[in-house]
Amino acid sequence: MTSLAPHAAQNPSAALRKTLGALGGEAAGLLVAAATDLSLIVDADGVIRDAAFGAADLTGEGCDTWLGRRWIDTVTIESRPKVDALLRDAAPGAVTRWREVNHPSVSGNDLPIRYAAMRLGTDGSIIAIGRNLRATAALQRKLVETQQALERDYLRLRGAETRYRMLFQLGSEPVLVVDAGTRRVTEANPAAVRLIGRPEKRILGQDAVELFEAASAREVEALFSGLRATGRADDVEARLGSARTRVSASLFRQGSSASVLLRLTGSEAVAVGAEARGPLLDVIEGIPEGFVVTDMQRRVLAANGAFLDLAQVATEEQARGLPIDRWIGREETEAATLFATLKEHGSVRHFVTGLRGQLGALEEVEIAAVAVPHGRPPCLGFTIRGAPRRAVAAVSPGAHELPRSVEQMTELVGRVSMKNLVRETTDLIERLCIEAALRITRDNRASAAEMLGLSRQGLYAKLRRYGIGDLDGPDFPDA
Repeated sequence: MTSLAPHAAQNPSAALRKTLGALGGEAAGLLVAAATDLSLIVDADGVIRDAAFGAADLTGEGCDTWLGRRWIDTVTIESRPKVDALLRDAAPGAVTRWREVNHPSVSGNDLPIRYAAMRLGTDGSIIAIGRNLRATAALQRKLVETQQALERDYLRLRGAETRYRMLFQLGSEPVLVVDAGTRRVTEANPAAVRLIGRPEKRILGQDAVELFEAASAREVEALFSGLRATGRADDVEARLGSARTRVSASLFRQGSSASVLLRLTGSEAVAVGAEARGPLLDVIEGIPEGFVVTDMQRRVLAANGAFLDLAQVATEEQARGLPIDRWIGREETEAATLFATLKEHGSVRHFVTGLRGQLGALEEVEIAAVAVPHGRPPCLGFTIRGAPRRAVAAVSPGAHELPRSVEQMTELVGRVSMKNLVRETTDLIERLCIEAALRITRDNRASAAEMLGLSRQGLYAKLRRYGIGDLDGPDFPDA
């Protein structure tokens, strides 16, 4: 506990004694009430006889109920020895040291008050002056909470760094981390050290371009120039010692500086890739229709240039690993219908939908797809071509037309009840949605029901209601 300085508390100056000695009782009481948050007059038996509150918020904490009660009964159990000490140590002409006491509050949180006491006159009365510590306690609580939050953030960051270090060291792909401004290597994983064939200490701090053969320096420099200019760069092939290496680069920020992640594919992988590219792959790369191969989770493994053009993606590397769902379908239900049909039947033909480009373009396309669950590895294949432009069909004499404007709708008010108008409009929209779903799914009623969010029986009931399709066909179960 912090104690009041004895000299300042017990030996006021002569001028101060002379000035205060002229004060009457009422003036002294006003001075004490104004200088403190709380002041109590306690009799010789420890009962509170009077109280003055300098802070208005204390009256709402139940302090006005203390009058006539023993001071020790207004505090919490652990504070009672402190009140005993204040009453015992109070003496005429001397102020006790400050003690922090907690009072129960009507708000549920304890009210912390810092008290000092002094005995008055010969009747044994004691004046206790108090300072409200609630604001200080709130600041201390916020400080503790902030410290705990910082500790949690530190532990989380340390755990993330540990995982990054482990992945970086155990990864089989050679990786270099390079400072984007100076091109100096700052980190190299063991796979990169083995590929480069130099000790790690001779790689760190080295200009990344100087790690490659002089004949390949221009290509690697162009890669860094592209990163600085546009933030992206195409892969390049360079010679690293006697081996051919494919170099991929990604730019990322770390604090206030930028770094480059260089991924190196060794000569063995390049050779395997070159050997695998036969005439068939060359044809697929050159055909004008989009071709995509994904894994069974629909993540892109390979894509030809036509698909990259439709998807508005610069390189195959940018599409690899992303779900093909992000491009296919004007709505999520269309993509869900395509994949559900592919899973059920193993192949899909002439599925008309939309393909959303990376830059916002929407192209109507026709998709054929096949599932190869027993391949090495299991995969899905998609061919995507632009849908042929169809002339707008003329409206048949018996077809329904939606009103073309709000004015046409309002013209029916007064001639048709609002209830009938709403019902007929709802029926018309419902019929058009069902016909559109059947058209999109090529009359696959199970897929249409899933697209519309209906059960199969619910769709059949609406088909009977609107007279759509073959009502006597085998697809319609008996009601």
